[in-house]
Amino acid sequence: MAQAILQFGTSRFLQAHVDLFVHEALAGVGGAGEARGGITVVQTTDRADGAARIAALAAGGGYPVRIRGLASGERIDRTVMCTAVREAWQAGAQWPALRAAVAGEVQVIVSNTADKGYLLDERDGPAALLAASAAPHSFPAKLLVLLHGRWQRAPQAALTLLPCELIERNGEVLRDVVAGLARDWRMPQDFTDWLTQHCVWANSLVDRIVSEAIEPVGAVAEPYAVWVVERQARLVMPCTHPSIVLTHDLDFYERLKLFLLNAGHTWLAERWLSQGLPAGLTVGAAMADAELRAGLEDLWAHEILPVFDTLGPAAREQAQAYLVDVRERFSNPFLDHRIADIAQNHAQKKQRRLGPIVALAAERAPQLAQPGLKAALASSY
Repeated sequence: MAQAILQFGTSRFLQAHVDLFVHEALAGVGGAGEARGGITVVQTTDRADGAARIAALAAGGGYPVRIRGLASGERIDRTVMCTAVREAWQAGAQWPALRAAVAGEVQVIVSNTADKGYLLDERDGPAALLAASAAPHSFPAKLLVLLHGRWQRAPQAALTLLPCELIERNGEVLRDVVAGLARDWRMPQDFTDWLTQHCVWANSLVDRIVSEAIEPVGAVAEPYAVWVVERQARLVMPCTHPSIVLTHDLDFYERLKLFLLNAGHTWLAERWLSQGLPAGLTVGAAMADAELRAGLEDLWAHEILPVFDTLGPAAREQAQAYLVDVRERFSNPFLDHRIADIAQNHAQKKQRRLGPIVALAAERAPQLAQPGLKAALASSY
């Protein structure tokens, strides 16, 4: 019997994030609440590493998630056996079962299909709607065929799609890709209307560092975790959990992460490049270096937090609370997060991560100098 939650993607991130939340809700631990049910995980590609994870998940028994880091000043190192995944399928091999599941019991569809997950494949076409046993090649085409079956068999049943890809407004982006493909295939207008108006496509933001895989299945993750989902009518979540935040202001949470965590990483990368610091320097080691730590704290205190002041007292308070978590995450004694890795594509990251802070300050606090941010943006590194 198909599970209520269908998950596209076998990544270690989902294993230690969404899947772990559902496990804790099913088990009634960690302050988590009711869950819709178990999870069916689907491998969308033919990659060997994904196949190995699917085989291990299908064997049953759960998998380990090791939580390592700092939380409220306490050193955490514990392992949880996650048992939320009840079925594990490969889309190509079990396409008929997958079509039947989506047409029936599934209430929530979660995805994390990596950077190229939303790309189309020219080999896919409307003939896929009639191919009972052959899965389309791209993830959007697979989703379109599955949703068409749902429309035919259970059009009134509630269905929420919760993409977790790191794409701004990810729910709307995926909706538009799938709906655009439906129009390209000249599918009925009634179906396209159902696709865009009945199905709930939720925008969300995920945040948890999942640093290592445990073979053949499992993961090592930091204690901090959040899944911020934009509220909308008829939204169905897979479970309730303390790490799930429902909000009408997703942009604010995106700014928290971008302005404080991502900008902090990029400022350290700028120092690493401009000062020729040791090749193996990690974020944790930088936090233990008095000069680097002082410079980073000065950036947060005098160039970034004042921008949150312009958004109101509550925004400042939330930013300060988030920064407490960021400091602990940066100081994680179990995580060897090399600044050399953060510094990849540094010029583009500076514009994406630092530019919006300076732009918002220019709009709302033009008196704010921001010398560190502006110097980094102007440098050639």
